[in-house]
Amino acid sequence: MRRLIVYIVVALILLPLAFLAAVYGGLFGALPSQEELANIRQQQASLVYSTDARLIGKFFAQNRTNIAFEDFPEVLVQALVATEDARFFEHEGVDVRATLRVLFKSVLLGDKSAGGGSTLSQQLAKNLYGRKSYGRLSMPVAKIREIIIARRLEEVYSKEALLELYLNTVPFGEDVYGVEAAAMRFFGQGASKLNVVQAATLVGLLKANTAYNPRLYPEKALDRRNVVLRQMEKAGYLTAEARMKASEQPIGLSYTHPETDGPAAYFLVLVKQEANRLLDSINAATGSDWQLERDGLRIRTSLHAGLQQAALVAQKKHLQRMQELLNQQYRSGASARNLHKYAVQELKRAGVTGDQKAPRTIFTWEGVKSPEITALDSAKHSLQLLHAGMLALDPRTGAIRLWSGGIDFRTQPFDQVLARRQLASTFKPILFAAALENGFEPCHWLSNNAADLKSYEDWKPANYDGQSGGEYSFAAVLRKSLNLPSVQLYQQLGYGALNQVWKSFGFARDLPDGPAVALGAGEGSVYELAQFYAALANGGQKITPYTIESIESAQGEELYRHRGHMGERVLSLQTTDYLNAMLQQVVDSGTAASLRGKFGIRQALAGKTGSSQDYADAWFAGYSPALVLVSRVGAAKPTIHFNSGAYGTGSALALPLFGHTMAVVQANSSMRSQFFAPFANSYALPLCKDYREPTLVDEFLDIFKPKPGRKTEKAAEKEQKKAERKEKRKNLFKKLFGE
Repeated sequence: MRRLIVYIVVALILLPLAFLAAVYGGLFGALPSQEELANIRQQQASLVYSTDARLIGKFFAQNRTNIAFEDFPEVLVQALVATEDARFFEHEGVDVRATLRVLFKSVLLGDKSAGGGSTLSQQLAKNLYGRKSYGRLSMPVAKIREIIIARRLEEVYSKEALLELYLNTVPFGEDVYGVEAAAMRFFGQGASKLNVVQAATLVGLLKANTAYNPRLYPEKALDRRNVVLRQMEKAGYLTAEARMKASEQPIGLSYTHPETDGPAAYFLVLVKQEANRLLDSINAATGSDWQLERDGLRIRTSLHAGLQQAALVAQKKHLQRMQELLNQQYRSGASARNLHKYAVQELKRAGVTGDQKAPRTIFTWEGVKSPEITALDSAKHSLQLLHAGMLALDPRTGAIRLWSGGIDFRTQPFDQVLARRQLASTFKPILFAAALENGFEPCHWLSNNAADLKSYEDWKPANYDGQSGGEYSFAAVLRKSLNLPSVQLYQQLGYGALNQVWKSFGFARDLPDGPAVALGAGEGSVYELAQFYAALANGGQKITPYTIESIESAQGEELYRHRGHMGERVLSLQTTDYLNAMLQQVVDSGTAASLRGKFGIRQALAGKTGSSQDYADAWFAGYSPALVLVSRVGAAKPTIHFNSGAYGTGSALALPLFGHTMAVVQANSSMRSQFFAPFANSYALPLCKDYREPTLVDEFLDIFKPKPGRKTEKAAEKEQKKAERKEKRKNLFKKLFGE
């Protein structure tokens, strides 16, 4: 019996030692060596900055940004140590007193409030290497591994370095790792600026990331924060008076989620694509392995955060009002019946049936909501939404300064800047550019009478005001956005010459052949149209829009810098000077005159409004030699639109986005000097009357005048053949001599 007891005692001693030896020897997985611990390289989020040095987004597998110990505020370190490991500066990785306390209270007495007993070093080991499942042995294995790794960490790093590692790796929930990312998420600022209340809130989160999330559970987060403050008082970091004062303050949450709710969510999609393409090229050329979501790169973009913010404020201010007007239109009468019909069709197309209510996520200008509504009501709400796309470019370089792809990235991710719609009257300057390039003069007279269009299903275009008669000069046609003279110009010019200019700007969709194209029946995107107007602004050269100015490593090594250059000349300087002068008249006294009156913009500007058929889409393109800004507004389906030109035209629906934005720019001296510049025309616009009533003599003499369109049609074909021969010769030289 005595021998049995001895065996049992020996077994009770040897078995734990054997178990400890098994863990130490790597039976449950290899333990990191001191050398490996000294070379810890954790993933970091790559940071994306605007050209005016504001953080606008991150790319990450783990949302983490490393900062140095010197950047941690003292109150943060104090809150962490007081709450998580009061004897951190005394032990060497394992707090024996805390471990014995947990062993006695938790294991023997079953007191779950005794805590985990893990030191910050042990928690760091857990954060770095995680825990694996070994069945019932999982917890003992994990604890022993963490004790061993913690001791090794203490041998390799100083206490300050351990705190730096810990605060850069600890999870705060919502896929946020490290205190820098957490401070940005919950308080909209870097960790170095945290005050004692904010620091205590974040440290409180560590106990349970979800339960004490200040966005989800503000009351629980407040209680937990006050526990941390009491721990700081207990440790001697706060006086009783300072603790009480801090406890009375609200959390002061300033929640930001730039990846989905930030000011440039649509733009970041393009930046990510471009950054990955550039890194692939860099890696291939240098044999390196830079990864966007791992290596903590610093990406400086072309976007101007101040201009972007001004545009977003303008978008909300204007569209919120216009949305309510459109909603009123569709609440009753024929509009309501049509909306119901279209919604039923959409549900049928999607295979959705039933009218049961359920929580459904919808966008409103008061915020994203989840009311209990039917699928039919949800479809109606979605169909009525007004969408908007806005893009601003520097026409001298192609730098994208503003990109707003929609009203809400989370619920409406489709990018409206890239959506293709009928260009309406914003196309007319393309038509007039083609005419000027092919021998027409600015004082060429265009008839304001209906053309003979019997061969086009007897189509009968009309001017917006329904008036006709007389003849107008080029400038007057553009200023008044007249349709009948534009159709006459198309008939005189011919499709070939117009299509050549269209193709030179790289529009993806083919240009329709027929007189309706003169009124903007061709389809293009905000992105494509902005490149045409950029060529007008810069004197006729094609630009390539870009998003990234530079990429640097986390250590400051420059990996890439944009080296811009102007593209090929696509329009003559004379043509662009003439059109710039004409389109300035559109702003000064034409369809965009509200920019001067209502919005008070005094700077030199040119522009063009556009309203597609039945007001399905409203457009405005405005520019100076320093900035081109194009906006488009419309519902997702062309069947949903304003019934009145008072609300649905380009000047009423799209132009105000430009007006509100540029009014802010004008009021800011820094942005004003950057985004406004005078037009320096080398070719003055010839003086001619806007309108004339043709006499019999004029009509007789017109018979003998050469028709520019007929000559230019052949000239266009000749130029096309010449270009094809040139391209063939270029390809031959490439084959013979390479690039």
